[in-house]
Amino acid sequence: MNNFQILILDDDDFVRNEMAEYLQSLNIITYTAGTPSEAYGIIGTTDIDLMLLDLVLPETNGFHVLEKVKHEHPDIEVVIISGHGDMESSIKAMRLGAIDFFRKPFNPGEIYQAIERSKNYIALTRKVKEFETHIELIYKCLNKALELQFVGKSPQIKAVLELMQKVAATDNTSVFISGESGTGKELVAKGIHLLSKRKNLPFCPVNCSAFPSALFESEFFGHTKGAFTGAVNDHKGFLEISNNGTLFLDEISEMPVDLQAKLLRVLEDRKFSRIGSTKLIDTDVRIIASTNQNIHKLLDDKHLRKDLFYRLNAFEIYIPPLRERREDIPELLRFYVNHYSLRLNKKCCSIDKNVETMLVNYAFPGNVRELRNIIERALILCDDNVLKLRHFPALKTGKKMYSAAQVDGMTLNLEVIEKNAITSALRQAKNNKAKAARMLNISRQALDRRLGRLNIQSV
Repeated sequence: MNNFQILILDDDDFVRNEMAEYLQSLNIITYTAGTPSEAYGIIGTTDIDLMLLDLVLPETNGFHVLEKVKHEHPDIEVVIISGHGDMESSIKAMRLGAIDFFRKPFNPGEIYQAIERSKNYIALTRKVKEFETHIELIYKCLNKALELQFVGKSPQIKAVLELMQKVAATDNTSVFISGESGTGKELVAKGIHLLSKRKNLPFCPVNCSAFPSALFESEFFGHTKGAFTGAVNDHKGFLEISNNGTLFLDEISEMPVDLQAKLLRVLEDRKFSRIGSTKLIDTDVRIIASTNQNIHKLLDDKHLRKDLFYRLNAFEIYIPPLRERREDIPELLRFYVNHYSLRLNKKCCSIDKNVETMLVNYAFPGNVRELRNIIERALILCDDNVLKLRHFPALKTGKKMYSAAQVDGMTLNLEVIEKNAITSALRQAKNNKAKAARMLNISRQALDRRLGRLNIQSV
């Protein structure tokens, strides 16, 4: 440690001067004080790393000095030196924050060893604090990003957050997240990761629809050099990259069916091998999967293996669409207006009431993602201090009807349309809810939620 600085507080001039001379011979910057008040003055103006403190002092005793120094300057480490030391004093000093204790008389070697121990301890403590500060800053940023889209106080979003917290407390439980596009499935997956014990380890999001079938196995399991044409180097796959962390598989049904079988084997055995190698690699990764499609249809059409789905679906979280939690829209509106005003350097500070009414009544097929994009676009168009209806041209031109849908020339409320569709499906399915859900292209759980919300019993 460069520029290590020591303060000696001892009322014995001979002891104080002898220690100072010895420390200076070791090229250690040394300060001396004969009274606590003199020592406090030095501490107030100098970056002291270590204090050598006698217990018997004028003005007050060494224990009071130790307590005061550790309270006001916790980064200063203290070594007690005393000619009247006993076990009780040693224990008391350690409880008050001292890191070492030795008795007078002592030889220079003992001082040197105590200082070296203290140096190592201080260096280690500082590294830990730097690491913790670094991690804290990272997660402040991540949590800020997480809160960016989890704005809202509706019962539905609170229920999602509660489920995230509960499943995060487990370590290996697989999670299946369902919900429409734009509802925030990756955000929920990342939140589970950040709330879990794995938060300091990798979070690896993978869009399963982004890879051609021919490349997926290599990207997922990795390969060895020479395993196939073009494999010029060893390559780690997603399973290795995310080992000990969390692997988020978005749109899991887009994974090739044969690869789904291999993934199931990995989940069961917790082992895999790269392409071109027989060496088994242990893996401890939490899998979170998601889809925005109808689960029953995916299973019926065999786009998703049932055995894999049941393995992944140990814990399910459904994210409701924005139209099912309209009470969150005003809060999301204000949040994104503030957010994008700063990003776009706009001075828009208020929102016309008609804008809020319009958005609350809009169906939002693209959910929160669509709301976010609509607000960003509106703010780009806004040149004054009030966000008005004219800044939302796409919602007023007929390209997107924001308050209702036109059916056979009649304007019907969206809730009425939804209720009619559900009752019609139930009637055709003869009240078989599973069949009705498949006809509506929604999950059975989603149908049950809608039946409760719309107060539909049976037909």
